[in-house]
Amino acid sequence: MQRYSLQGSERRELRGAVLVGPADPAERLEVTLVLRRGGTDDLQGKIPALRAKPLSRDDFATQYGARDTDITAVKNFAKAHHITVVSADSARRSVVLSGSVTDFNAAFGVALQQYDHPGGSYRGRTGTLNLPDDLQDVVQAVLGLDNRPQAQAHFRRTRPDAADNGGAPTSYTPLQVAALYGFPAGDGAGQSIGIIELGGGYRPADLKTYFSGLGLTAPKITAVSVDHGRNHATGQPDGPDGEVMLDIEVAGAIAPKAKFAVYFAPNTDAGFLDAITTAIHDKTNAPGIISISWGGPESSWTQQALTAFDQAFQDAAALGITVCIASGDDGSNDGVGDGANHVNFPASSPHVLACGGTRLQAAGSSISAETVWNDGANGGASGGGVSAFFPLPDWQNGLKATKTGGGSEALTNRGVPDVSGDADPESGYNVRVDGSNTVVGGTSAVAPLWAGLIARLNAKRGTSLGFVNPLLYKTSSAFRDITEGNNGAFQASPGWDACTGLGSPNGPELAKL
Repeated sequence: MQRYSLQGSERRELRGAVLVGPADPAERLEVTLVLRRGGTDDLQGKIPALRAKPLSRDDFATQYGARDTDITAVKNFAKAHHITVVSADSARRSVVLSGSVTDFNAAFGVALQQYDHPGGSYRGRTGTLNLPDDLQDVVQAVLGLDNRPQAQAHFRRTRPDAADNGGAPTSYTPLQVAALYGFPAGDGAGQSIGIIELGGGYRPADLKTYFSGLGLTAPKITAVSVDHGRNHATGQPDGPDGEVMLDIEVAGAIAPKAKFAVYFAPNTDAGFLDAITTAIHDKTNAPGIISISWGGPESSWTQQALTAFDQAFQDAAALGITVCIASGDDGSNDGVGDGANHVNFPASSPHVLACGGTRLQAAGSSISAETVWNDGANGGASGGGVSAFFPLPDWQNGLKATKTGGGSEALTNRGVPDVSGDADPESGYNVRVDGSNTVVGGTSAVAPLWAGLIARLNAKRGTSLGFVNPLLYKTSSAFRDITEGNNGAFQASPGWDACTGLGSPNGPELAKL
């Protein structure tokens, strides 16, 4: 059988990992194959035109879903290698396969190994994947053979030893932050918000207590299981529970009458993508806005994953869905520590609204100061910079990234973030996690903040803003321009910058969109 190497599938060992030995040959695993789009039209080129009139999910599946012949070809491939087809979804262009390590080693020409690393252990591989020639061009990505933790949650709790940094540390409820930014009145009625989570869970009793304390009824929340993930509160506020509760409580306070679907999936590249595509193509919950507060440095992803995720976000844009994603909490190097600048993915996709962070200070009911969030190496900073993978989108043409210490560079690739909002834990959000009230910050808070804001705007407009980036970059008046501070390598400056994007929300002007 002739085989080809799947472009972009090369994997390296996780940094700091130690090879233990071959993976258990009898271990059962599930793998997601992403197939090419059906039809001949270029979806990428049609997105701006579709923003005003999005496709329905049914029409999208008909025009751009996977071809029946391609799904059949993958099923035949699976049968030939004694692998079971768990599911096949044309709209999501995904086929999920189940089999043993031995079966998948043979099917994809790999040798799966077991590794230990500082965070635990994982099953992994190195090198490229090899598929039979009759699947060439049919399969665009194979995810899940490697189950290393792919993403981190982007939330930070207040440090007990945090020093005053230009004003006494304080905290706000999400409603107070919304009032300071002048969000338009509303409760998100009629809107549906999807939230992606890669671990942890929520406790209904905590949510009831929290929203009652805000004078609100807890929003309607549906937990959706993806790839066997589930709502599972760990009882550890510093763990993923903190992310889950922050996301729900911030977005839920801003848009309490919206419906919420929380998609729980394993923290792997396959689980993450499957959660995103499930949310995008979910005809039952039908989210019009998706909030994601997880990610990892672009350099930690395979090219096939970067492309597959970005194509999923193209799907969202064509369907009129706004996707808000946290830009990361580790400044301009994104925590990589190799001396170079890095941006966080999936925030670096040009088809999402990347959300950076500020430090917000108030005097009474007004903002007295707002600067780039940067608490230093141990405290976190707004993620931002220039993508090493995604090209420059049209709506960022002519922009420059101002460097700390002077000078600037014209953007040649996608710049991150697009927008920002309060993220510093020292001006953080009052939330409730695992039975205790606490204060949390991070760009994880900014993605659901913008998701709730978009829900209010959509409800007010009566139509979805959808893929909003091109419009926002034409509407500078809709932002509070942040001109002080830096995130490491990049400095805030008038207009767009690689720390806070266009700026934080100017609610009254955004209400005019």
